[in-house]
Amino acid sequence: MVPTMSKMQKIKGFADLFPPESTVFTHMETVAREVFGAYGCQEVRIPILERTELFARSIGEETDVVQKEMYTFADRKGRSLTLRPEATAGVLRASIERGLSDGVTKLFTFGPMFRYERPQKGRMRQFHQLDVEVLGAHAPQADAEVILMLWTFLERLGIGGLRLELNSLGCPACRPAFHESLRAFLAQIPAEALCEDCQRRKDTNPLRVLDCKVPGCREATQQAPQIPEHLCPECSAHFARVRAMVEAAGVPYTLNPRLVRGLDYYQRTTFEVLSGDIGAQSAVAGGGRYDGLIQALGGPPTPGIGFACGMERLALLVPPQAPAPMDFYLAVLEEGALDTALVLGQQLRRHGFCGETAFEARSPKSHLRQANKLGVKTCLLLGAEEMARGVIVLKDMATGAQTTVAQDDLAQALGLRTA
Repeated sequence: MVPTMSKMQKIKGFADLFPPESTVFTHMETVAREVFGAYGCQEVRIPILERTELFARSIGEETDVVQKEMYTFADRKGRSLTLRPEATAGVLRASIERGLSDGVTKLFTFGPMFRYERPQKGRMRQFHQLDVEVLGAHAPQADAEVILMLWTFLERLGIGGLRLELNSLGCPACRPAFHESLRAFLAQIPAEALCEDCQRRKDTNPLRVLDCKVPGCREATQQAPQIPEHLCPECSAHFARVRAMVEAAGVPYTLNPRLVRGLDYYQRTTFEVLSGDIGAQSAVAGGGRYDGLIQALGGPPTPGIGFACGMERLALLVPPQAPAPMDFYLAVLEEGALDTALVLGQQLRRHGFCGETAFEARSPKSHLRQANKLGVKTCLLLGAEEMARGVIVLKDMATGAQTTVAQDDLAQALGLRTA
């Protein structure tokens, strides 16, 4: 007796994407290539697996991502490897390794990322991001262009009801004074008023306390010092010019002095785009400037700024995408016509048509049901009589009209019909 095998199931927090969900992802990738390409960005592809040290050095040892969420393991040689939890570090590692060119480099990539989080709407353990990085530009114009690029992309996707939030985190010259002010404030808060993570963060990385989403922590830190009040003149002027250019482009925004993002490498401009239509996980995209990160990863002193979009969250907001209609369905009525039908279908595709060819002979009624299901423009019927005469029948699925043409003239007939 053959034993019954248990059914294999996907891992919690990981998803299978079939149409129509996969169609939305493909649409987002297509629009991303068009929009990012219009700004001069070039597509790169990077590994999903990196040395753990890359993320510890870039994201920050005290971040929740590194402390709790990374998929890390030792390989057979004992090296600590991690499935990428975000894309920026990998893009920069690859750029350094390849050799950063003089001037400005604009790159984008997309693909799966991995974080061990509690799965919920719009948040999975394997999730997908669209990522843009602009390297080599200190100017506030670069910050503004990156923000406008993100906004243009979201507009092209047809997403409404979004809001943009901006902040500046200062630079290594002005941030230490803010850190000291924040530490002094946090030291006065009773330990029981903060969550366990924030009790640790207030000494090791106080900026992270402002990023905490626990209601009690947010209430306890409501009167915390604000970063914009501690900006040096250079950072203040930089941020003012970024805001002025975003305003001049007609993009509405609000200032959020608590916007610090979840990764340690950000400085100066930070930004997020949020939606009120996807529940608690409201951020759909965000990013900021990271001028010291490339040097921290072993590269030359190079400024950088970028953003990432969570594709699962965007997919909840993108209007449904109607599948592109196929040009033909080639219906085979007799067994002896199967081979000819396959060849005719291949010839049509070489002419730029898209469609399906039946793999078995069935009745015209059965084939027409399939043609309707596929939503094709034209059903092609090929039986014994058509084979003998070297012709094929074209049935317009919208009007029901039928014509008969020579098999050699099929592509021309379809072209005239769909022109």
